[in-house]
Amino acid sequence: MTRLFSSNRRSFLSAYLVFGVIALTGFTGCNKEDDGKSSGTGGGTATTGSSGGKTLTVGFSQIGAEAGWRTAETNSIQDEAKARGIKLKFSDGQDDSQKQIAALRSFIAQNVDAIILAPKEKDGWDNVLKEVQQAKIPVILVDRGVTADPSLYVTQISSDFIDEGHRAGEWMAKKMNGKANIAELQGTPGATPAIDRGKGFADEIAKHPEMKVIKSQTGNFTRKEGKEVMEAFLKSPEGPQINAVFAHNDEMALGAIQAIEAAGKKPGTDIIIVSIDSVKDALQAIVDGKLNCSVECNPLLGPAAFDAVAKALKGESQPKKTIVQDKIFDETSAKAALDSGRKY
Repeated sequence: MTRLFSSNRRSFLSAYLVFGVIALTGFTGCNKEDDGKSSGTGGGTATTGSSGGKTLTVGFSQIGAEAGWRTAETNSIQDEAKARGIKLKFSDGQDDSQKQIAALRSFIAQNVDAIILAPKEKDGWDNVLKEVQQAKIPVILVDRGVTADPSLYVTQISSDFIDEGHRAGEWMAKKMNGKANIAELQGTPGATPAIDRGKGFADEIAKHPEMKVIKSQTGNFTRKEGKEVMEAFLKSPEGPQINAVFAHNDEMALGAIQAIEAAGKKPGTDIIIVSIDSVKDALQAIVDGKLNCSVECNPLLGPAAFDAVAKALKGESQPKKTIVQDKIFDETSAKAALDSGRKY
């Protein structure tokens, strides 16, 4: 009996020691796993970025790349995202609102942290913006506005397009001594800049009874169509009367210059030309005496857009519209602007 008890006791002690080693090893393993997670390894959250150690992902839906101005806007947002360590998912809408809407739905599926949207047209965004809101993703509008309920987006960062039209009309009225037969090259139908710039210009020249728009048509914000429309204007019965052009953007004005030269007239002299945007090509045309004035519309919206994203993710209140302060350039200031190392 004593021998049997001793044998059983040894077996019990051996089993107890083995169990203790296993238990200790198990606890040590759990501690190592926890350490891995807390240091960002072994499936932990990445520490780069700007929101609680998480790399932010922002979707950017751009209208397209129809002109140098829009390319400058795209570059500004891409460069700012890179500078801030933010992952940017870029979608080129190819001048199609439906493709932009599809891009927003794709951003929802990809669970982005925020969306920056440059809408092609002002209408038709209600449904998709409601979907974005339901996904709890803040939306920042840049460059253009929408007619959707303002509660569906955080803020709009853009220039004052009506004021741009006012300033263009005011400059032209002064240059033409309140008398002009004007050809108007309109922007894309339904686009906020086209609507507002047209309104601002019309309101301003209404102050001068002898300033009248005698021809008006869309050139869709492109140089090619601006040239084609101006060619048609000059060949129309009213063509010989045209002594001024108001273009809703520089690209159409530059196209109009080509058409005017092809018609044997001198742009900037025979026909006074005022446009909006102030891209480098337009400022150079002013220096060359072919364009008379360009009202600025600053495309470098990246810093302001990502400031708005940061505030939105922190839950900070923001105004529904943030106005970018713009300048105006003519023969007295265009060269200095070009020599200053202008980015667009």
